[in-house]
Amino acid sequence: MPLPFLTADRAFDTADDVALPYDDRDLWRRPYRPGPWRVGAAALMLLLASFVLFAAVIIAVTGGPSSAAVIFGLAVVVILCALRMLRMGAWVSAHGVRQVGFFTTRTVAWQQVASLRTVQQPVRWLGLPRTVQGQALLLVRQGRSTEPSPLLTTHNCDFLARDGAFNRAADAVEAWADEYRRG
Repeated sequence: MPLPFLTADRAFDTADDVALPYDDRDLWRRPYRPGPWRVGAAALMLLLASFVLFAAVIIAVTGGPSSAAVIFGLAVVVILCALRMLRMGAWVSAHGVRQVGFFTTRTVAWQQVASLRTVQQPVRWLGLPRTVQGQALLLVRQGRSTEPSPLLTTHNCDFLARDGAFNRAADAVEAWADEYRRG
């Protein structure tokens, strides 16, 4: 008996990331899968939120509704943080490239992109202040004399110990840039 979720999963394991003819290029999409560190941290936060929600129910039954509302609000904040953490990363569309952080989102139109290049440099390990030697996909904007900002690094939550995934994602972003900067 074939299981449809297993057969649907095999379509994502292929190495060719060719866009299907019905794919809408105007939609924002992440050119890679979220990494295990990001997904694991979000899963732990959602697990914590489930315990906090359970505590809110117990407090609502035994205590006052105002304290239960505070605990319920705390659980909602934890859930929203986990969802925002899953949303972080680089997103591309026909409009440009978007870098989503926890608190900020920065969008750069393809016409403003001077170059995208992969370089060897010290990068932050899991977003912490500690730096290690790795690769980064740098976005250089036209008319900006400031330091180019890294879109992706080999040591962030999505690509730690996944060098092949970093190379595929960097190539995909560079391909989108080449296609849409010309057009």
